[in-house]
Amino acid sequence: MSERDEIDAAMARARMFSEMVDPRPDVDPASIAERFPELSDVVVADHQIEGPHGTVLARSYLSPNPSGSGLVWVHGGGFLRGNLDMPESHWVSLELASRGVDVLALDYQKALGEVHHPTLSDEVLAGWLAASSGGFLPTVTPGRLHLGGASAGGNLSAAVAIRLGDSADTSPASLILVYPALHAVLPELTPSAALAAAELPEHERFPPDMIRVINLNYTRSISGLSDPSAFPADGNVTRLPPTLIVNAEADDLRCSGEAFGSKLNSVGIHVVVDFEPGTRHGYLDVPGLTEAVRTIDHIAGWIAQTDNHPRSFR
Repeated sequence: MSERDEIDAAMARARMFSEMVDPRPDVDPASIAERFPELSDVVVADHQIEGPHGTVLARSYLSPNPSGSGLVWVHGGGFLRGNLDMPESHWVSLELASRGVDVLALDYQKALGEVHHPTLSDEVLAGWLAASSGGFLPTVTPGRLHLGGASAGGNLSAAVAIRLGDSADTSPASLILVYPALHAVLPELTPSAALAAAELPEHERFPPDMIRVINLNYTRSISGLSDPSAFPADGNVTRLPPTLIVNAEADDLRCSGEAFGSKLNSVGIHVVVDFEPGTRHGYLDVPGLTEAVRTIDHIAGWIAQTDNHPRSFR
């Protein structure tokens, strides 16, 4: 198969994936408000940010009891799906804001039609720069704004952090990655991770051919699969901030987070790598799930510890 044929085939499969509809009737923002009335004190507002490729949609979540810490949060979806209403974005942001962390959730154009890398990364970068300049999260103390995301959002967050380097004005206080997809080609699973993933039904697995389709659709070129700005695991990580990585236990992508954590550790970056027992990829998209709440608590605790004891992380 020629490169052009492979890319066309990847784009066709990606379009099919993007058209899948979430069948759950109770995960829209109105249902979330009804199911979790304790989150109603969080002040939510939609925003538009001017980016290099058009308007970037964003949503702020201001805590009723702000701690001075903030997070720019990026949802996942294989670079193909997702929006600010999905629980992995909306519910997670509400929960974090209820714990004192102001959040700016970002959306981005999806890798469909003529859109591909670096447009998605550029839009996350634009959203981050807007937030770090003091916009949208007025109670966040300078130097206490963090960056993070889940799955493909973890990829985009890590790539933007690498692009930012260690600039004192714009570098995030820390990087937070939940079940991230950071490699063009997944590393080998550890025996324990392989054993956990083997219990998954076939439709929840991420075999190599699926990963190649998703990533080739994202880059639109085979050479792009080795582009470190698209796949941060191949980038220069020496200037990254302290990093928290939380993987799902039974997940083919667990190897990506674990290998990235090992790479950070090898160059002296403070990194914590955990997995959430009993979970599968995408579990933050399940509102109220015990394991998801536990991970949100972990993120809030990490942010508080990083901001209150910064020297122990450097």
